[in-house]
Amino acid sequence: MADASRDETWTPAPYISGAARPRGENSIFAPRDGAASEGPRAFVTGWPVWHSRSPTIHGTWLKEFGLPGSYSRLGVPPEEIDAFLAGLRPGEWVGGNVTVPHKLAAFAAAGRIDGEAEAIGAVNTLWFEGDTLVGGNTDAYGFAANLDDRLPGWVDARFATVIGAGGAARAVVHALVSRGVRHVAILNRTPSRAQELANRFGTRASAHGEDARESLLARTDLLVNTAAPAQKPAQEADAPPPFAAPAAPTLPDLAALPDGALVTDIVYVPLETPILTAARARGLRTADGLGMLLHQAVPGFERWFGRRPAVSDALRARIVSDIESGL
Repeated sequence: MADASRDETWTPAPYISGAARPRGENSIFAPRDGAASEGPRAFVTGWPVWHSRSPTIHGTWLKEFGLPGSYSRLGVPPEEIDAFLAGLRPGEWVGGNVTVPHKLAAFAAAGRIDGEAEAIGAVNTLWFEGDTLVGGNTDAYGFAANLDDRLPGWVDARFATVIGAGGAARAVVHALVSRGVRHVAILNRTPSRAQELANRFGTRASAHGEDARESLLARTDLLVNTAAPAQKPAQEADAPPPFAAPAAPTLPDLAALPDGALVTDIVYVPLETPILTAARARGLRTADGLGMLLHQAVPGFERWFGRRPAVSDALRARIVSDIESGL
């Protein structure tokens, strides 16, 4: 059975991309949940991946169900990911999760992809059907399930605004359109990136630059942030040279939002992001991004280990504690 406590104490060895790969005990390529584990073996791969909380999530569920099996971190640098994915075999792994920057590589490597991955254009979950490596995407499911849990009534939103146009925004827009939001406005500093994303969804989405922010917010029923928080410039006068004071997040101006607007942020470190702080100051209902991480893990666990887990308050509290401890 997976030993979640061992994973909590694992520290990866340093590695520089392109250097000879370190091996052995505590290597980033040989975490403690190794080949000797009994039962189905799953993994999460990315670069870097040492910070992933997925082993704690899946290890907790394995313990709750009393199941044999393991879920390991496998750090793979970008120059090796194609060979890693091509070398996956059903007798060694039941599948795994894929995180940045490997989601597009997984999309290309899969022998078949499901409808969600096709719509989003990226793969975050792999599993085998016979000898075929299948790629799926559970990010949209995780996003919607989090809102179902934390912001009941969100599906009544007619107009949503999504800030950011990166890979995560693709999953968010797909979830919103699939669940019936009539129109999604994509707001991005680079309008061409927003337009590229909007084109995937036809008339259900539109692209906008920063000059449209106020007019969009005034129409918004649901505001979703997928972008990293903006930072104020560091003030050198506030700290002795040669150090500058840490940059502080800039609180966005949400005055234009209607009083009944809902606000969510897919970022979960920190849990209290600037946009959530600003929304709560307005008295608006909000949801942080941790639930998306927790809920997106559910379908993969069910495929690999055969039981459908629940996202419990106890699991959430454990991950919150992990985040607040700075781990």
